[in-house]
Amino acid sequence: MFNDFYGLTGRPFQLTPDPTFYFESLTHRKALSYLSYGLAQGEGFVVITGEVGAGKSTLVAHLMATIDPARLTAAQIVTSKLDAEELVHVVAQAFGLIVDGHDKASALGAIEAFLHDEARAGRRCLLVVDESQNLEFDALEELRMLSNFQLGAHPLLQTLLLGQPEFRDMIQDHPRLEQLRQRVIAAHHLEAMELGEVQPYIEHRLKCVGWTGNPQFDQRVFTELYEASGGVPRRINQICNRLMMLGAVEQRSRIDGAMLSGVLEELELDGTLQLKRIERKAQAAAAPAPVMPQPVAAAALAAPAPAPVDAVAMEQLLGLLAERDAQIAELQQAVIELANDRDSSAAPDQSGAIAAMEAKFAALEARTQEQERTIRHTLTMLIEWIEADDAARVAA
Repeated sequence: MFNDFYGLTGRPFQLTPDPTFYFESLTHRKALSYLSYGLAQGEGFVVITGEVGAGKSTLVAHLMATIDPARLTAAQIVTSKLDAEELVHVVAQAFGLIVDGHDKASALGAIEAFLHDEARAGRRCLLVVDESQNLEFDALEELRMLSNFQLGAHPLLQTLLLGQPEFRDMIQDHPRLEQLRQRVIAAHHLEAMELGEVQPYIEHRLKCVGWTGNPQFDQRVFTELYEASGGVPRRINQICNRLMMLGAVEQRSRIDGAMLSGVLEELELDGTLQLKRIERKAQAAAAPAPVMPQPVAAAALAAPAPAPVDAVAMEQLLGLLAERDAQIAELQQAVIELANDRDSSAAPDQSGAIAAMEAKFAALEARTQEQERTIRHTLTMLIEWIEADDAARVAA
């Protein structure tokens, strides 16, 4: 509906993964680096985890679109609660194999023969397993066993595991997965997008369908979108779909904060979207670092430590906030006194007292405004310090 109103050639905020709309945020760029490293090794497991809607499937769709089929044969499965035998048959089907009978041995034999044929033809094989958190332990062990297939000293199958955060925890901690952990050569946890990436993300998706500036977005919309969605791409898409629909219905050429507030209220009321604030993201960032057998995997799965806060700047900020609170209380008392004086201003001799009180009120208000500017300046310096420290850590 809104596509026609805004002159777009397609749906910019569709929820299904589409490599056409791939947006390389910082966390996606890191994930691609680990994927590239892992695929270059040609063996073992690469693990990518992230929250629901973080963009795992879109990342893989982008990867699959760049694969040269003459060099790499890739198959993808989306798992439900599969046991070991069921998984083997699903893998065979994913590679297009027809298995005589329904026994596990026949399926394994067909897979091994296929992998050998591909290797002799000069092609490597990649298996992508989505929603890996649904797999039973025996099924994960079966995947590890498939990675044992070799032609001489060369492994025949590499596996990319995609899963939600609970799969990350399972891989790290469960004693039954020790052997699989030893086969993980690279891993990355997709974080949500940063505040500064929300506007480029939205505009990128719009430009993919012919957007030329209609509708326009108020700047505050991007900040409030980030706060409401926590920077998770799918949640942003859901909110933007509703925003664009509302804009078309009301024939708006500009999306503003009032429209966003209405949409967020509707989404929370109908339960369509569980809105999460950025505090949830901060909690995820503070998760304990994993212990992996390989240095690369350990670095990839380790949750980023929160940036240390400069003690002097923080003390200064807290002092400014306390002083501001005191000024606000004084200002409120002045308002009360001024109101009381106005109520009793029938006597002519009260005019001087009222004028003095109004002057005091104006002075307090000016001091409060100056204090607000000082606090904002201090906050800006503190944020820049933290971001600079983050950049230094990333570079290291």
